[in-house]
Formats: sequence, structure tokens, C-alpha cells
Amino acid sequence: MSEAGRARRALVAWGGWPGHEPEQGAAIVVAMLREAGFEVAVEDGTVAFADKGLHEFDLIVPIVTMATIAKEEHANLCAAVRGGVGLGGYHGGMGDAFRDAPEYQFMCGGQWVAHPGNIIDYRVKVTRPDDPVMAGIADFDYRSEQYYMHVDPAIEVLATTTFSGRHAPWIEGVVMPVVWKHRYGAGRVFYSSLGHVAAEFEVREMRTILKRGLLWAAR
Repeated sequence: MSEAGRARRALVAWGGWPGHEPEQGAAIVVAMLREAGFEVAVEDGTVAFADKGLHEFDLIVPIVTMATIAKEEHANLCAAVRGGVGLGGYHGGMGDAFRDAPEYQFMCGGQWVAHPGNIIDYRVKVTRPDDPVMAGIADFDYRSEQYYMHVDPAIEVLATTTFSGRHAPWIEGVVMPVVWKHRYGAGRVFYSSLGHVAAEFEVREMRTILKRGLLWAAR
């Protein structure tokens, strides 16, 4: 419960590229948040981002890979997070949502640019085991797209991965953030690059990290 004893409210907006199974992922996130006591609104597309009541939510979860966003939707979304609404998400649903919106990318703290080798096996290294989001989670192996991202040096990195160079020799040894926290105005921002398709929620570490991160981000 938050101020005045009300349940916290979340908005989950899904859409964009179907290969990331946004509707299926949204259903899992919605159930996760409702289990945590949230009242959850679910919208197909980005129209809800322009709603004047957006600032009344405690958390916004975009799941809209490669989508476009209207000017008024973008401005209202950024203003809501700057004003204190939390923003959280995963993989391309948040980290590759609006390629033509630099302010959105500034808000998120990073932007997807490549996944060399496509679906591969790689390792996730926990760099902040003392953080509540990562508590009790050790380094783990993962099979998915290993996201190469352009990232803001101001992010607080909780986990990383190292590129082998097998699929792009010039990035051998590059250490890339996988999970991070960020601030945008008064809003908390959380991101995890794990979760290419809905089946990956069956991986305990992926699901636990995302759930904890969303709860942290929520106002």
C-alpha cells in the first residue's frame, strides 16, 4: 500500500514487434504485479502514454519493441517519470522501444544496438550482490540474445556479461551491463536486458530480478 492506504497502480503497455511475444510477456508481468498487490491497467499500444492521468500511476512498464511513439505520448511519458512515476522493463520491450526518441533513451539509461550471434549461451555476472534486487542470486548461465547496448555512464550497474568475440571479434572482452538502476528526475528507472521470449520467465533468476526491479522502481 502507498500513501492514503491505497494500492499502488501500474500501467503495462504492450505492442510492437511480435517476435518478442509482447502480449504473452505482458500477461506474466501483470500477474506478477497483481500478486504483489498492484492494481494493474493493461493497454495495447502507446495511446495510454498521452493520458492526462498518467502521472497518477506508480509504475509504468513498456513492452513495445521497435514501436513508434507520438510526440504528445512521448512528452507526457517523460514528464510523468520526471515527476516521480517509476519506469521498469526488460529486453527489447523497453530497451529497444522507440528508436527515434533520444529523450526516451536518456530516460531508460541505454539503448539496444546489436545481439551478435542471436540466440547463444552466455554468462551473467552479478556485480552488486549487496543490492536487494540481486540478493541471493549468484552468477548464472543464460541462453538468449546477448544484448550489446549503448549505455549511460550514470547508470547503477547490478549485473554484467562479457562478450567472447566469437560472433564479432572486435568486441572480444567487452563487459556490458545487463541489469541496472537509473534516475530520471524524481522517477526511479529499472532495466534488465534478459527476456527475449515469454518462456524465459521460467528461469528463476530472470523472473526474480525483474520482479524485484519493478517493485523497486515503483513509487
